[in-house]
Amino acid sequence: MSQITQIRNTLKQLLRQQNLTYKNIAEKLNMSEANIKRIFSTNSFTLDRLEQICEVLQMSMSDLFIIAQKQTQQLSQLTIEQELELLADTKLLLVAVCVRDAWTFDEIITHYEIDKHEGIRLLARLDRLKIINLLPNNHYKSLIAQDFRWIPGGPLEKFMEQEVMVKFMSPKKDEPWTFRFYLRGRYSQTSIDIIQRKLNQLTKEAAVLNQEDADLPLHKRQHFGLLMAMRPWEPSLFEKLRRPEKS
Repeated sequence: MSQITQIRNTLKQLLRQQNLTYKNIAEKLNMSEANIKRIFSTNSFTLDRLEQICEVLQMSMSDLFIIAQKQTQQLSQLTIEQELELLADTKLLLVAVCVRDAWTFDEIITHYEIDKHEGIRLLARLDRLKIINLLPNNHYKSLIAQDFRWIPGGPLEKFMEQEVMVKFMSPKKDEPWTFRFYLRGRYSQTSIDIIQRKLNQLTKEAAVLNQEDADLPLHKRQHFGLLMAMRPWEPSLFEKLRRPEKS
């Protein structure tokens, strides 16, 4: 795949993440939708036009190039079979998570109760699952993209909902919240779209930072969780006080 094609594919993916269409881009740039479609279909991006599209996406060109480079031949989503195999073996899932966070082989077997032979076997299984490319001397190249998403409603998402998110929201004694904020209100669809775009932008920036920090040694990186959620919702204690709707 050529570099400009990779840039185009990355742009299209970022547009989908922010719920932006070619029509939205055309309106922002005072162009026709047909011209925008032609630019994307023929890969005829000038540097000026590329910079303008990045501004619409609220990102710099350098951020775009970093994301495009890191996502080359990387997985943004697994198959059902891959997700089920990971969930069937806790240690395999653990090593997959470590791989995504750029742990070295030695760091994995030092930090967790996994011996060298078992660690090699687990890396080999991840290689067979096409989650990594296993290299000599227990090195590897991760094939998991930083914008990785679980299959909607799939095994990993259900596991996260049942086993991780509930516990995440109930910290152990003396575990501090670095940041916690709850916001509610009644919003127009236009405002909801704006909030969703900003949340998507934050996830993209967090992914870039995680990739940049991957070159640091493990002792200089903290294991952090970040949970963002947005949906139509009203507290049940309020919901119970609603008047019945008139027919």
